[in-house]
Amino acid sequence: MTVRIDADLLIPGRGDPIRNGTVVIEGSTILYAGPSSGSPETPNASVTRVPVVMPGLWECHAHFAGIHTPDLAAMIGLPTSRRAAVAVGDLHRTLMGGVTSAREVGGLGLEIQPAIAARQVTGPTIYGAGKVLSTTGGHGDVHGLPIEALHHIDHFGILCDGVPEVTKAVRMNLRSNAKVIKICASGGVMSEVDHPIHQQFSGEELRAIVEEAGRAERVVAAHCHGLPGIRAALDAGVHTIEHGSYMDEDAADQMVEQGAIYVPTRMVLDTLLEDADAMPRYAYEKLNLVDDHHRNAVKIAVSRGVKIAMGTDLFVSGDLYGRNGLEIKLLQDAGMTALEAIEAATATGPETVGPQAPLSGQLREGYDADVIALDFDPLVDNSGWGSRDRVTHVWKAGAAVKVPA
Repeated sequence: MTVRIDADLLIPGRGDPIRNGTVVIEGSTILYAGPSSGSPETPNASVTRVPVVMPGLWECHAHFAGIHTPDLAAMIGLPTSRRAAVAVGDLHRTLMGGVTSAREVGGLGLEIQPAIAARQVTGPTIYGAGKVLSTTGGHGDVHGLPIEALHHIDHFGILCDGVPEVTKAVRMNLRSNAKVIKICASGGVMSEVDHPIHQQFSGEELRAIVEEAGRAERVVAAHCHGLPGIRAALDAGVHTIEHGSYMDEDAADQMVEQGAIYVPTRMVLDTLLEDADAMPRYAYEKLNLVDDHHRNAVKIAVSRGVKIAMGTDLFVSGDLYGRNGLEIKLLQDAGMTALEAIEAATATGPETVGPQAPLSGQLREGYDADVIALDFDPLVDNSGWGSRDRVTHVWKAGAAVKVPA
């Protein structure tokens, strides 16, 4: 089936916008994207007229874990099947908000993706990491439980120490067809005992992880708040830095030199700060500790020219899923132009999975036909980001999965 989308404004994801543009989709692939005046004849096409057309969004720091509270220990007692059922709703909301692809860095998405591909579940295409690699006592540990218990509970992390264990942990995720490897290179906010600044994993362990992943053409995403973890992760050759709260100018310059990508995840900090009563006290205190540093880090990254990809780090099930586009506005608040922030949310997204990247995130001939339409012009007004209703249409692999009622 041929689909033709005529728009007052076509935003290609990377490159200059086009006034009076057209996208032609044949099957699951984009056949043409450019000025309407140069579009091919499509006498039998299904035609839709929209104000703005652009690529589907890439959510580059996703979690589909099906938990209902910002307390990661709470997920331990929930059956995996129940959490998966809850995650299905979050996946649907995410797609309706315009996210057609998601790099999931911990959660159930790797297991759910086959059902999405078979159209048994509605959601974005997931490029999943599987279980997060963490040191014992690190950000991926559940500090309030006996360590023996964690070995018998299905949770979000693999605790691994030393080169043999981290190598096997990478291989276990590859066995599940993980598209990216996620590690905790520093302490975190939502974990109880560890400090966000402290480095986790030694340089030797980090290099072993990157090398083992690289043999399978996978890249490594590193959760890092503190500067020691950021520098150690970059020295080991990780591909993306997640959060980066204590990034300084030197670390930003190193990222530019190495071609590393930064996924700031500003949205999760803002939303958690508004929900203090639901958080464990230790997490709220650590969140306040990193907040100002994180705001400054994003501005440093923008000013130094670090390549940035959009990611929200949403992990509490509910209505925030589908509002992922709000991160685009927050990137603009940090100094990015409207086009730069949109590129971070579209064309740059596939680059975060390295060699596993599909032809996606741009309106270009031969690319995946993941396309959305907006009822506002995001080049002059970013107030529509974060509202599912302002995303009027969603086409995924050429199929219309959201149209106006």
